[in-house]
Amino acid sequence: MIRREELPECPAATAIELIGSKWKLLILRNLLQRPHRFNELKRSLEGISHKVLASSLRSMENDGIISRKVYDTRPPMVEYSLTELGLTLKPLLSEMESWGKFYKSKLLNPPFNAL
Repeated sequence: MIRREELPECPAATAIELIGSKWKLLILRNLLQRPHRFNELKRSLEGISHKVLASSLRSMENDGIISRKVYDTRPPMVEYSLTELGLTLKPLLSEMESWGKFYKSKLLNPPFNAL
């Protein structure tokens, strides 16, 4: 977990530091729907490498955003889900989705004038 003194002073920069990568946002989007196993996530994220997925999951687990549950089965099964802290990201991701839809609609219906 990142120590408080290592975080940027700006709150927005802190959020970007923790979840700002393309892959982390897409992982979070999927985990908001339900828990996923590693290979489920990999299949649902076209273009992500095994290394980047593992690194992103490990980072978010260390930051307390997701949890990793290992089941005692043969073969072993690992499932990733959002923690209580991770669930607090839902409104932020929902707003990003809404803004993305808004932006796309403006591209399809120009001109867009600044307010």
